[in-house]
Formats: sequence, structure tokens, C-alpha cells
Amino acid sequence: MARRMDVTGAGGVRLAAWEFADPPKKGLAGADGSPDPGPGGAGVLLLHGLMGRASHWASTARWLAARHRAVALDQRGHGQSEKPPPGAYTREAYVEDAEAALEQLGLAPALLIGHAMGALTAWQLAAKRPELVRGLVICDMRASALGAASQREWADWFGAWPVPFATLADVRTWFGADDPWVERPSPARGAFYAEVMHESADGWRPVFEPEQMLRTRESWVYDAHWEELAQVRCPTLVVRGVDGELGRAEAQEMVRVLPAGEYAEVPDAGHLAHYDMPRAWREAVGPFLDRVLGG
Repeated sequence: MARRMDVTGAGGVRLAAWEFADPPKKGLAGADGSPDPGPGGAGVLLLHGLMGRASHWASTARWLAARHRAVALDQRGHGQSEKPPPGAYTREAYVEDAEAALEQLGLAPALLIGHAMGALTAWQLAAKRPELVRGLVICDMRASALGAASQREWADWFGAWPVPFATLADVRTWFGADDPWVERPSPARGAFYAEVMHESADGWRPVFEPEQMLRTRESWVYDAHWEELAQVRCPTLVVRGVDGELGRAEAQEMVRVLPAGEYAEVPDAGHLAHYDMPRAWREAVGPFLDRVLGG
């Protein structure tokens, strides 16, 4: 089952957080009255990437829920969370939202698992509030600046989307095979994007505004984030899909910069490693999670 919980983020933005497992038993609470994290005594916060949503973590969250309390957050402008005005999509706001989720849901000190943009949010929060974070998993996010050319490519890509899509099958086909960015057919990629569409009067459209996604990306794409990465003191696992966007050399440099960094690869996976190769993803991150969270 999926259980929704509301969080008040930066600037009062309403955020939807989700548990993809049975809720904690009534009567269980920590010493300070906050919700008990559940078996293993550990909370986990899962942060999706740009254009993603909490449900993309459902498989990982259910796996973790056997021993820990795992919560996935729909970040501002995504999923069922509020879509605030254009000026609200700053790096600081995303980090404060994650901070609010940890505190309001009683998860801290938590392990943060982030994909792409969500991974950047996670390591920026770990640098800012180390007492809230016991460990960190970074999935396929670069620390280097990507620059203006990358932002233009993304703007052109959004402009190429043939919206509205007539059916969800058309969504799966375009993103899984026909999208010029697809090097080889990927049904998982098609399914990933089908999850972020909703039916409108004229067909299927994304639940987010592409222009807001570009503004969100603009808040990090021009800057490098090595300095913040070096400030992360907790155990950190840098994970990359072998065919993803984070290259091996950069990933290993990230591990070197991190005071307590480790490295893992997901074979035969691309950028969406946790989504399109869930078993291999679990095998890659499982040993690290066991060490940081305990059995």
C-alpha cells in the first residue's frame, strides 16, 4: 500500500511524502514523542531526480521497509506536491524541503538516497545539517558544472516532446524508443515517463511544467559542487549505472573527495539504475546500507 503524509516545506509549500509499506504500529514512538522509525531504528528518505516522483522509488522503498522506515518525497513542482510560482525553484528551497521532511516525519538521523537532482539535494543537506544524516547514497549525479550548452540541449529536448500524447502507450513508445535521446529501445524509460503523465482534456501531459523544470535545473547546472561534496562527513556511496550520465573517472574522483566515500556500479544500467535494474541496484547498495543502518 502507499500511505501519504503531508509536509510543509520552505515558504509554506505543501509537499507529499509517501510510505510504500504498512504504516508504523500505533503506540510506537521515540523518546521525544516523534514517530518511531520502525525495525532497525533507522529512517530513510528517498529523493527522486528532475521530473521524477516518489513512486519511482516504490520498489526500493518496499525492499527497505522490511527493516527500516523508508519515506519517498514528491519534491516541489513534482508528483502530487504543490507547484509554487517560478521564483520558488531554488537549490536552497529544495534542501530546506528535505530538511523539513526529516524533521516533521521524525526520520532523523536518516540515510538519504538520492537520484540525480535528488542526490545533489541530499549531499547539500548532509553538508548543511550533518546531525540529520547518518549516511548517503548518490545515484548518477555529477559534481561538475554542465554549463549553458547543456541547458540549451534540455530546452530543445522539452520543445521536441510531441505533447499532448494521445494515449499512455504513445508516451511509453516515444520515451522508450522514438525520443532522439534514446540510444537503444528502453521499455523501462518509457514506463518511467508514463508515471509522470496525467490525462487532460486533450490527451496526456506531464504533471509538471517543463519551464519550471528548466528553472530548477538552472539553479545547479552552471555551478560545480565539489566543495559541498567535500563537506559531507557521513559514509557515502557513489553509485553509477555503467551506461549512465556519471562517468567512472568523475565518480571515482567524487569518492576521493568525500571524507568517507565508497564506489559501486550497476551493470547494464543507465541513468535510471534504481528503476530499470532494481535487482542489480539492490545488490550494489545493499552491503553499504547494511553497514550504515545495521541489519
